[in-house]
Amino acid sequence: MKRLAYLLLAASACAKSVPPAAAPPVAATPPPAPAEEPAPAALANPFFAESTLPLHYPPFDKIKDSDFGPAFDKGMADQLAEVQTIAGQSEAPTFDNTILALERSGRVLARAQAVFSNLVGADANDEREKIRADYAPKLAAHRDAILMDPKLFARVKDLQDKRASLGLDAEGVRLVERYYLAFVRAGAQLSEKDKARLKEINGELASLSAQFAQNVRAEVNDSSVVVDSKEELAGLTDEQIAAAAEAAKEAKLEGKYVIALQNTTGQPPETDLENRALRERLHKASVARGHRGNAYDTTAIISKVARLRAEAARMLGYPNHAAYILEDETAKSPKAVNDMLAKIAPAAVANARREAAEMQKIIDREQKAKKQKSFKLAAWDWAYYAEKVRKEKYAFDEAELRPYLELDSVLQKGVFNAAHQLYGLTFKERKDLPVYHPDVRVFDVFDADGKQLAIFLADLYARPSKRGGAWMNSYVDQSELFGTLPVVANHLNIPKPAAGQPTLLTWDEVTTLYHEFGHALHGMLSDVKYPYFSGTNVPRDFVEYPSQVNEMWARWPSILAAYARHYQTGEPMAKELLDKVLASAKFNQGFATTEYVAASVVDQSLHQLAEKDVPPPDKVMAFEAAALKKAGLDFAPVPPRYRLSYFSHSLGDYSAGYYAYIWSEVLDANTVIWFEQNGGLARKNGDHFRKTLLSRGGSKDALQLFREFAGHEPKMEPLLERRGLTVPPASR
Repeated sequence: MKRLAYLLLAASACAKSVPPAAAPPVAATPPPAPAEEPAPAALANPFFAESTLPLHYPPFDKIKDSDFGPAFDKGMADQLAEVQTIAGQSEAPTFDNTILALERSGRVLARAQAVFSNLVGADANDEREKIRADYAPKLAAHRDAILMDPKLFARVKDLQDKRASLGLDAEGVRLVERYYLAFVRAGAQLSEKDKARLKEINGELASLSAQFAQNVRAEVNDSSVVVDSKEELAGLTDEQIAAAAEAAKEAKLEGKYVIALQNTTGQPPETDLENRALRERLHKASVARGHRGNAYDTTAIISKVARLRAEAARMLGYPNHAAYILEDETAKSPKAVNDMLAKIAPAAVANARREAAEMQKIIDREQKAKKQKSFKLAAWDWAYYAEKVRKEKYAFDEAELRPYLELDSVLQKGVFNAAHQLYGLTFKERKDLPVYHPDVRVFDVFDADGKQLAIFLADLYARPSKRGGAWMNSYVDQSELFGTLPVVANHLNIPKPAAGQPTLLTWDEVTTLYHEFGHALHGMLSDVKYPYFSGTNVPRDFVEYPSQVNEMWARWPSILAAYARHYQTGEPMAKELLDKVLASAKFNQGFATTEYVAASVVDQSLHQLAEKDVPPPDKVMAFEAAALKKAGLDFAPVPPRYRLSYFSHSLGDYSAGYYAYIWSEVLDANTVIWFEQNGGLARKNGDHFRKTLLSRGGSKDALQLFREFAGHEPKMEPLLERRGLTVPPASR
């Protein structure tokens, strides 16, 4: 999950708190700006003035959907006026009157976009979807009007050319460089004719992206699987069955059961369902999404988006969209990404085939015992039989863990506990701040010195109004320039149990909770001058790195022992079971790596195409199949984690960037070793990670931050060892 500075991507959810354009120029290191005085008109719209709640927390109880359009309109008009003042001033360009003035522009728009972008993902409704569709092209045009302004660009270029003589510190110099690069990459150097065409493309892409997101969310809800009898749900826990019955009741299907889908290809109930026919039905409902020729079909959107992205890249001087995207990441080129994926894919598939062979033996043995004909392992069988292998190898299965993985215990005695031991943070839940949904919890976060550091929102349950997956976002960014502290949120899609029942997690959900909190820490521990660099405003193939590091504490023995307690008795998980959990770290990694690399290869393949080679709508899924076959990833029992037709990362902000998770994991694997070699869960280690990396946001080159933390260049071997990819591939 990544937020990008507003001027970089119009569709991003950046909560910059910036003062009004009328403010006079200030010194390079100004005092915090005073809070805005609300004007009478502000009483009609909560976005027209700074929130008066703690840390400028959004006043959700006062925000109406009808407020967003007027706030966007006023915000865009105000910012354009501010930008015209900056561009048209007679004074020679300076850091203060140009770069800092840009940082300060667009306050109303930034507030409105931060809240809207978060709400339309976390709690969408028809009105919000309409607002997104209506304003996506308008916001894209607004971005283009700023970044393609020739007078404004001339001022930025002048500062870029003489940045070494401006007397700035390193962060100030980097800010000039990043603004200049943002203008160039947005098309500021194009001819007026090409600028006009690029603006058309950006408007179309914004509309298409909004439509894709809407289709995916609508179809994942519409594709829920209805089950007629409780007997068909054999294998599920009583809590899961009760939740399915509750979902059916809400859908006015009394007496039946509804299994809601998640946006991934694999569906969690496949792990437990004994009914193979139902597992197959569930899987086929999942993989059919987006290419069934119905109202939600996304193939035409995918084809058009790929063509437009390729055209825009060509206009900007790149052979394809991937080349354009990757130039500004730590990877730098498609070749670097292709080489990494090509190195990992064969070993991953070989491991997956070995895992499949073990499962097939169990299938054959069980069918023989039943005196029934055996069947070949299929995609909908994988999770179910993987658990049987786990039980045979490690003498436990996921069902044994769940009573010890109660949500609040994992959050407070696990996630928060690890952050306290590493960084000295403490958390206190508060009930007095408004929330946008009853499931949202709010926590004050205090630093080791007792001073407030941030506010953290936890929105952890799935619901039809929430998009799939898990992510972090920011409502307010930390910035010394404005004296603001972070307000950040984590979003997961944990199935909500029936009323009165505990929320018992799978191990994957526990890991996801730690992962997303790693993003939250990146935002909360930010300590930079300029909001442009705050928190997770870093390259997307670096942003996943700190969050992946945080996953290690889920398995850290002392932390695991603290939170893994039976939800009814409070008894700790037996050491024998704890040891089995730790011993199974590499279990099923062939599958996990293969499904992930497959999705990454498809994403790269689509975005490395020239315009003329983009498949038409009716060939999109065939293109996906061909790309997998070419990469040796066409292994039917392990489909991609996301298919193109519902691949929200690829059609969204992670276009040509889904590889980022495993690219970041190289750094993560190195960092885990560093922690282990330096004493593990210790405050001195957390403070070092915080000082050299987490607090610096995007204020330095990403790989330089890693080197300053670790003291060496990243090495590939720890990742290969972690994922079990160092074993020589078996012959096919």
